[in-house]
Amino acid sequence: MTTTRVRVRYAETDAQGVAYHAHYLVWMEIGRTRLLEQLGFPYPRLEREGVLFSVVEARCRYLGAARYDDEVEVETRVSRARSRTVAFDYRMRIGESVVATGETTLVALDRERAPRRVPPDLARALAEAAGD
Repeated sequence: MTTTRVRVRYAETDAQGVAYHAHYLVWMEIGRTRLLEQLGFPYPRLEREGVLFSVVEARCRYLGAARYDDEVEVETRVSRARSRTVAFDYRMRIGESVVATGETTLVALDRERAPRRVPPDLARALAEAAGD
């Protein structure tokens, strides 16, 4: 698991100063990218090696509100790793208060955007991170 801190910017809020719901998905992507980097697989490396990831499913459950200038801690972990897909779970907190939870499922693609198997070294790292 990794924790990434994101400060809510004014541009991410509505007229009431509350973070717009779609930005939570962006924060999840930031957490996912950071986790892959920590596993030794930053996106530029994956792209050079011909591995692209595409989100095929995203879910977010809102439990509270993030507001302008709040620091949101995005906890990210690998929940499932399969031959062609990987799923990530997220928990977004402000202090001790959980404001949202989520999950994304990504499919591995080749340069022509056709589904492909996750390369063995990445598959091992993801499976280990998922506890498989």
